Amino acid sequence: MKKIVSLSIITSGLLMAGGYKLPEQSLNSMALGAAYVAHTTAADAAYFNPANMAFMGDNQYIESSITLIHLPKNTFTSAVNPAFSGQSEIENIAAPNFHYVSNPIGRWRWGFSIATPGGLTKRWNTPYQKLYAEEFTLKNVEFNPVFSYKVNDTFSIGGGVRIVYSEGVVNSNGNDAGTAIQRQMQGDTIAFGYNFAMTYKPTSDINLALTYRSNIDLNEKGKANLYLGGVGQQYNAEVTVPLPAALNIAISKTWHDKFTLEFNYERTFWSTYKNLDFKYDRTIQAPLIPVFDNPIARDWKDTNTFRVGATIQIDPQFTVMMGFAIDKTPVPDKTIGFELPDSDAKIYSMGVRYQYSKSISLGAAFLYDSKETRNFGTGVADNAIIAQGGSFSGGGAFLTTLGLSYAF
Repeated sequence: MKKIVSLSIITSGLLMAGGYKLPEQSLNSMALGAAYVAHTTAADAAYFNPANMAFMGDNQYIESSITLIHLPKNTFTSAVNPAFSGQSEIENIAAPNFHYVSNPIGRWRWGFSIATPGGLTKRWNTPYQKLYAEEFTLKNVEFNPVFSYKVNDTFSIGGGVRIVYSEGVVNSNGNDAGTAIQRQMQGDTIAFGYNFAMTYKPTSDINLALTYRSNIDLNEKGKANLYLGGVGQQYNAEVTVPLPAALNIAISKTWHDKFTLEFNYERTFWSTYKNLDFKYDRTIQAPLIPVFDNPIARDWKDTNTFRVGATIQIDPQFTVMMGFAIDKTPVPDKTIGFELPDSDAKIYSMGVRYQYSKSISLGAAFLYDSKETRNFGTGVADNAIIAQGGSFSGGGAFLTTLGLSYAF
């Protein structure tokens, strides 16, 4: 399916938190576990809070970093039959980003970010998992031009346009499980949204901030290759799935220009994702209708994420950062699947930045996303294998970021 695959993958990858969703899009944000909305002072303010660009110095700022993502195996352990158990493949993904903030133009300022807000490769080679998710792969890039306006010395606003390009692959294969059905899909899509931000500084050492990233409805059209008994047919197809809105409310406090503590509350509106409903230009092969045509319930729920980050300037050259977050999954037990074996998580992060010269700084950060084991009783899940009872364990993510900043 030329474009529908990208939507399916975005839904299983980008929309998940922790190891799938990537709110951390710079060195500082990775080190702080994305508790980085109220107190943003570098070029990455263009992405995390464009309103804060108004309070930056008179220079231009650029920053680039790359995040190396390591996804360990997910393990499904069946409670009734060892043959239904399986492990996903280990995955390693590189996610780059770039941020720019211009000189001020009166009270105005502009900038842009190139980010990878989500990415996933999830592959299963065990028979019953391949039936549902032999491979789900996503490559995703967002271009986000933004502006800020300084209303006065204590209040500013900002916003911009989100332009998302994604491409991916989704395959499933039931042959090893004794079911001669198969799908092969690949494609790309472009979608649009917006973001908005505001910052209020009641005192010089306190920032109050609010940011909002809009919902984006992806109406995907393309082609699907579906196989029954080794014989394939191609269809024109379409489906619509939302990329849900996210609201962040944050406060930061700085003591003696040395220590900053930030608290961040994030509300993600996953409940817009009710079902996944593929539509074709004609009736598909009858035995494939229950698998590839009937609407698939999702019924995700809105989630809350709570983050705290600390920034400590040891001396004029060295800055140390650390963060912690509690992250809830939007996926209910009933609709979980092998393409999306998600669970609640705790996130731990740390990093260091070195001011090499007046204009150049560099650093590294590390984040660990620890997923909880998720257990299922008999008849709870819609998925036929999981519904017999079992558990998902392992998974999570290890992320390492290397970054470089330049002011001129």
